[in-house]
Amino acid sequence: MVAFKEGFLWGGATAANQFEGGWDQGGKGPSVPDHMRGGTVDIPRTWDYEIDPDVYYPSHNAVDFYHHYAEDIALYGEMGFRCFRLSINWARIYPTGMEEEPNQEGLDFYHRVFAECAKYGIQPLVTIHHYELPWGLSVKYNGWLGREVIDHYLRYCKTLFTEFKDEVTLWLTFNEINNAVQVTGRILELGMQGIDGKPMFDIVETDEMKSDRFTALHNQFVASALAVKMAHEINPENRVGMMTIGHPTYPHTSNPADVKASRDDMNLRMYFCADVQVRGHYPYFAQRYLRDNNITIRMEEGDLDILREGTVDFLSFSYYMSSDASADPEVALSAGNMFAGVKNPYLKASEWGWQIDPLGLRILLNDLYARYEFPLMVVENGIGAVDERSEDGKFHDTYRIAYLRDHIAAMRDAVEDGVDLMGYTMWGCTDLVSASTGEMKKRYGFVYVDLDNDGNGDLHREPKDSFYWYQRVIATNGEDLG
Repeated sequence: MVAFKEGFLWGGATAANQFEGGWDQGGKGPSVPDHMRGGTVDIPRTWDYEIDPDVYYPSHNAVDFYHHYAEDIALYGEMGFRCFRLSINWARIYPTGMEEEPNQEGLDFYHRVFAECAKYGIQPLVTIHHYELPWGLSVKYNGWLGREVIDHYLRYCKTLFTEFKDEVTLWLTFNEINNAVQVTGRILELGMQGIDGKPMFDIVETDEMKSDRFTALHNQFVASALAVKMAHEINPENRVGMMTIGHPTYPHTSNPADVKASRDDMNLRMYFCADVQVRGHYPYFAQRYLRDNNITIRMEEGDLDILREGTVDFLSFSYYMSSDASADPEVALSAGNMFAGVKNPYLKASEWGWQIDPLGLRILLNDLYARYEFPLMVVENGIGAVDERSEDGKFHDTYRIAYLRDHIAAMRDAVEDGVDLMGYTMWGCTDLVSASTGEMKKRYGFVYVDLDNDGNGDLHREPKDSFYWYQRVIATNGEDLG
């Protein structure tokens, strides 16, 4: 008997700033990622306050979904996708984020995208804000630190919910919102004022900056809650989810100090944001954490009522890896997706140092469901790797198939455990530029795109072996993982 429910949402996931391109076409304005230079594993990405015409910015063209959308969606239809997670680029709808009226050319583009999805029976899952803050809002308000951004976000949401009422009913308010609980969140969510040219992750925070970051996160909580209420009012069929980084943390040893370190890590990384958005209030441990770290969140009267009334309909998350936690500061750190962690000696790692842990996905699904008893969805999962063309001219990405097979098997086990799982959208279904490095060398997709790290290539699309494997997985609703 197949574990996955009838109508399980098999598909893939992308983000406009890594995938779409057309950064200055169709009336689009610049977003924060459009000011972001590429980097490598060893050289962090950097930011420019002014865009330099002589510099290559990976998001400007990305892999040009803007002109290849029909071809890309046709390939998803061929694979049998039931769901395509994509983000709408805010600056394509409101070029500075502050206009009173939306950009019609931007709306028309997404209407065409959704029409192609409908042609193949693919349901769009739309991320409203996936690190694509309009540059104008970053400059004027220092991004989400400015309370005014909430109203601009809600105008944007109202436009989306109204304009696409007959095309989209699945929404995510923010991508990986828990990113903001650590210093990377200030960089990606608050805007770039004052750190022009600084490396992406090379920020030393003061207590004031910590308070700013958590105030910005609180503003996102308020914006999300108000957006959920709005979505339900405009179309009762809408289902709106939160999206968070799923990253299990194990005690590095049985030392009780390590056990506490892992619990503290999970509370901050995983449950701080999820409790607010699912349960509608800050968790019990927040007060001490904020006090011990000299953090003051600047709230307004009525905010806590808003959070309570605007809880989400489902919880979605990315899952790439797990890590350990240790009370010993000398323990070596491993590379990670936004969050670093202690290396686990029982796990292998990818070429980029991300620890591979399929069982961790089953553990996390069970832990989340035990805590919330709430519908869950895995909306990012995959392995970044260097794909080399074989002598026969094809891409035999057996390592990707093995990674995905093990993780889907772990999901199936979790469903058999009793977890209510809605769907699975593998990350980077078509090759796209890396968020952390801007590279094309680090590939995730079922579909190869001819593009290198410097932006050279003809952008033609080409299925890899994993394309046909995933096609079979979907056709059998996850029964055939061979």
